[in-house]
Amino acid sequence: MYHDADTERLGMPRIELSKLAKRYGDIEVLHGIDLAMEENEFTVLVGPSGCGKSTTLRMIAGLETVSGGEIFIDGKPVSHLEPKARDLAMVFQDYALYPHMDVARNMSFALRLQKVPQPEIDRKVRDVAEILGLTPFLNRKPAELSGGQRQRVAMGRALTRDSSTFLFDEPLSNLDAKLRGQMRAELALMSQRVQKNMIYVTHDQIEAMTLADRIVVMHGGHIQQQGTPEELFKRPANKFVAGFLGMPPMNFLDGELRQDGDALCVIGDGFRVALPEALADRCQQRNGNGVVLGVRPSDLSLDADGSADETQRFALDVVVTEYIGAQSVLICNCASQRMVVELKSDVPVGLGQRMHFKINPEGIHLFDADTDAAI
Repeated sequence: MYHDADTERLGMPRIELSKLAKRYGDIEVLHGIDLAMEENEFTVLVGPSGCGKSTTLRMIAGLETVSGGEIFIDGKPVSHLEPKARDLAMVFQDYALYPHMDVARNMSFALRLQKVPQPEIDRKVRDVAEILGLTPFLNRKPAELSGGQRQRVAMGRALTRDSSTFLFDEPLSNLDAKLRGQMRAELALMSQRVQKNMIYVTHDQIEAMTLADRIVVMHGGHIQQQGTPEELFKRPANKFVAGFLGMPPMNFLDGELRQDGDALCVIGDGFRVALPEALADRCQQRNGNGVVLGVRPSDLSLDADGSADETQRFALDVVVTEYIGAQSVLICNCASQRMVVELKSDVPVGLGQRMHFKINPEGIHLFDADTDAAI
């Protein structure tokens, strides 16, 4: 097992961003974000291209200058420090391996620059190679390795440095889908074994959901929400977070809140959905207001016998069916609005067929039509 005795004794540092801003000339790309990353935490920054996640990571690493605010490591400001003085190790999207060096020499390069004694170098390389499954490949050159193996070597080079925190900038984006799945599992195992702070940037919400202790969703240079994967999936703060996390993405239907007998309903083109009591109580003052109804495809189930109440079901016309193995994804029309449904693939479905689906009341989400904030 690989350990850093000093780090074990002292604990991992707490990293804090305070009002962190980044400007390129007159263009501000990061708008004063606040974020605290606790010790031994796997934090994933996720969002679409241009949201500021990689810029944030590079500022933590010292590869980008800070335009405003401060970065603290264990309470000490580090924005003025050179990258090598921050006790960080970074793994890039590009493996950046030396082609003329074998795996062992690539992994030990930084240690040799630091004049670390050879026996200690050998021990660290052996320990890290065992963690990453690279022991059989230590004498191979990068050209003799697969893409996944090369990415593991890049991670190994960072691990041998015994840094307190590891930064990953979209390390799996160059791999094919199968390798990405394998590497996600290996990363999760590695994070359990090495017990280090890890900050990981990706645009892939599946990577975020499967790897993170805590997800930080970014958009437009702002943090939209942060929390555990379960918190963000079940209780999104706004429409952007709700639509970004989850695959297939959440359905959004424009409607209006109206009292219908004893029930408060969302009524829109082709649907009328009664709200569960707790949600209805929160919405009483919004009666008559426009809202957006959010429903995940997995919260819709086939109403084969027509037993569901009219206010708990949708009549949908199937437009496209996508077979993906055990599940089929149906793209449907709800009057003038589009909906996606997940269904077991053994259910016969015909294009153009009208099917009825009931909604899981606990899966109903509401968003303000003007601000997109969750209600």
